[in-house]
Amino acid sequence: MSVQAARAPSPQPPILLREIVGSVAVLTLNRPAARNSLSEAMIGQLHASLNAIAEDKHIRAAVIAANGPAFSAGHDIKELTARRTDPDRGRAYFAQIMTACSAMMQAVVHLPKPVVAAVQGIATAAGCQLVASCDLAIASHEAKFATPGVDIGLFCSTPMVALSRNVPRKQAMEMLLTGEPVTAERAREIGLVNRVVPAGTELGAAIELAQQVALKSAYTIKLGKEAFYRQAEMSLADAYRYAAEVMTENMMARDAEEGIGAFIEKRAPTWRDE
Repeated sequence: MSVQAARAPSPQPPILLREIVGSVAVLTLNRPAARNSLSEAMIGQLHASLNAIAEDKHIRAAVIAANGPAFSAGHDIKELTARRTDPDRGRAYFAQIMTACSAMMQAVVHLPKPVVAAVQGIATAAGCQLVASCDLAIASHEAKFATPGVDIGLFCSTPMVALSRNVPRKQAMEMLLTGEPVTAERAREIGLVNRVVPAGTELGAAIELAQQVALKSAYTIKLGKEAFYRQAEMSLADAYRYAAEVMTENMMARDAEEGIGAFIEKRAPTWRDE
């Protein structure tokens, strides 16, 4: 009598998809059944991919998108709750995850290339934080945004950092204190996203915007992005002092000399990214 061989387990699909479109890297969250929650593995893969993009001279911009009905529901609550049985009730693990997630969000901000979010569905808690951490964001008119941690006794403190740096204080506090979602149009009005587009076109619009920025001098974009975030944390006088130093450095760059010359001569510039 023959014995039926045991079936090998089906390979699991990757949780983060990577695609290159021209000079744009597209990172797609691929945990639709888990509402693209930011598990420990997802956070790690996103951070590693951002580091790789930073080092790749052929990539000039990045897009973060997602598969399924949700952009991201935030932290993987089931994964976190499972550590309640640890001797310290999960304290060390919670600190590890929050630190890792905060580092990944800062990697988005510190990436020397523009990052555009393509939001097709709801983005809540750390998912909303990820959108706010991106330099630019395109949202489907069906997208919604919320920081609903207060509803489960867990104030969205780390999402608050990115949110409060994107939208006015009163609007940020309303989202944080009520947990109520805001529509894509409202998100655009308060500055959380740049544009609202018809459902199904958000990824194409995000790639198009990324490609538009990718046509500029990579050196100039790197210098400008870093300066934008640094001066925002300074006093007015310090910000002007720092910005003047950046402008002076920028004027000495080869691409600034080329760009100004091309403008005067009415021709297209040839960037060397230096």
